[in-house]
Amino acid sequence: MIVDDGLELLTEDQARGLLAMGEVGRIGITIGALPAIFPVNYRLIDGSIVFRTAPGSKMSAAAEGAVVAFEVDDYHLADRSGWSVLAIGRAEVIHDLAMTSKVLDARLEPLADGSRTAIVRIEPTFISGRRIVHEQPPFRT
Repeated sequence: MIVDDGLELLTEDQARGLLAMGEVGRIGITIGALPAIFPVNYRLIDGSIVFRTAPGSKMSAAAEGAVVAFEVDDYHLADRSGWSVLAIGRAEVIHDLAMTSKVLDARLEPLADGSRTAIVRIEPTFISGRRIVHEQPPFRT
């Protein structure tokens, strides 16, 4: 469904599918009433967004059960195409051995150096997505 010139509103299933294909996204948290956005590499496991982190602002937000935003996108400048998915949900630090095993099985290794042993899960309660669309050029004979 086109929502305005050039943007298509994706269904929740389409948005989840794109979220599952992504590898790097951005988590948005609040620090002192101000927005802060951090890139993380992640996996979608059992419908949840999961990433590894070290003690700090992302882990603190998760430990407090903060509601966070998570965004992933893909753009191709050559043909001016792309998509964006936004997920909102409560973050939590995972202590469950079954989920820890799934994260290790998924080979979710942090891109950044250092010890990032804490596992954070975001259970999305809202997911939306948009895709850039262009009208096809007229058919010429």
